[in-house]
Amino acid sequence: MTHGAAPTPAELVHLRPTDRAGALVAGQAIVLTTIALWFSVQPRWALWRFGQVLLTIALVQWFALLHECGHETLFRTKRFHAPLGYVAAFFSLIPFYNWKRVHGRHHKWTGWQDVDPTTAALVPRPLGRAERLLVNICWKFWIPLFAVLYRLNNFWNWPRLKELFVNPPERRRLAVDMIGLLATYGAVMALAGPALLFRTVGLALLATLVVEDLLLLSQHTHVPQQVSHGEAVRPFPAIEQEVFTRSLVVPRWLSALLLHIDAHELHHMYPFVPGYKLSAIVYDTENEIDCWTWIRRARALPGEVFLFQNRRETGADI
Repeated sequence: MTHGAAPTPAELVHLRPTDRAGALVAGQAIVLTTIALWFSVQPRWALWRFGQVLLTIALVQWFALLHECGHETLFRTKRFHAPLGYVAAFFSLIPFYNWKRVHGRHHKWTGWQDVDPTTAALVPRPLGRAERLLVNICWKFWIPLFAVLYRLNNFWNWPRLKELFVNPPERRRLAVDMIGLLATYGAVMALAGPALLFRTVGLALLATLVVEDLLLLSQHTHVPQQVSHGEAVRPFPAIEQEVFTRSLVVPRWLSALLLHIDAHELHHMYPFVPGYKLSAIVYDTENEIDCWTWIRRARALPGEVFLFQNRRETGADI
């Protein structure tokens, strides 16, 4: 990357998805998951632990694939996204259609903290003693509270979804996806049994939630946002959303494996560019920070401060 003006969307029209690239990425995730599950059912502890590490990587990769399928930027052929999206949704614990609709609202309203459905819960407000204690303990001891609440509040919270989406056919689609995914999990539980299922995916799922807790919180938390206070406001154009988000710098091989989901500023500026092509954009984003530096500095703050304040108020260089 280099300093200078951001490219215009018109200058990046060549960075479009291809079916071949999408198939390679999807195939990689399927193969990695298959290998991880094979190791995870082995009786030897060393092989099992290795399987859990691989499965953690695979589950985060499926979350990245869910993200791409929701944007329809993995394949050139649009109809390929839904089938793979439902598979990715299964591994991500998020109904696919619900993800697609809520995440679309997120991109539309990024920058307006109280209007964006995924950041509204973090609008500054007085916290009760129990709430402060819970937030601070979970943040201090790496308990992935946010990754769990992110799923429950944004994609499984039926009353809230009904408030966000009032169109009856859309509501039915949201409900069907929720019920269908719950039924699928119930069938898997019945076929595999709780003990085998817990041994096969339990530790990897916990580790995945810990990783995604950091990933999700790194994207917008503690970055100054606008608050509408209930007034009618206009969405910020995608190219102007850089200032409201943050990117983490991770090793190149890991970024490529996860479809550059860490390059969050570029993604918000150019949401039509597939994740696997974001690295081709030559631009030095404003809020980019080394992953370990961000973790160290963010973890130095109490959870209530990190979540409900921003760097203008705290002076924290994150």
